[in-house]
Amino acid sequence: MLLLDTCVLLWLASRPGRLSRPARAALDDPGRDLFFSDASVWEICLKWLARKIVLPVPPRRCVEEQTVRWGIAELPIERSHLYRATELPQLHRDPFDRLLVAQALEAGLTVVTPDPAVRAYPVATLW
Repeated sequence: MLLLDTCVLLWLASRPGRLSRPARAALDDPGRDLFFSDASVWEICLKWLARKIVLPVPPRRCVEEQTVRWGIAELPIERSHLYRATELPQLHRDPFDRLLVAQALEAGLTVVTPDPAVRAYPVATLW
């Protein structure tokens, strides 16, 4: 069961060449279970509003179209995820990435990410 980092969904949709071969193989595996966090949806919305990312359509449509296209399930933010994020060592300052790590730890997911700071946590990762 794989939890996609924010950039991974965006690259999957628009720049698949940026994905590593192991990540791409795992994403293409028809037997895999993919998840996308509501934290990443929030991050995309904030970055789009601040004009830090360009999307072909507004975030609501972009994220929904891509998650349907790739068969990606929603991972809601739960209180236990928020608490766990505050209990992690201070290895990464990005609150969205810390929340993804917390969600992965709580749900037993592997994070698909190129981010070495995320991979420094005691969480399963793939890249």
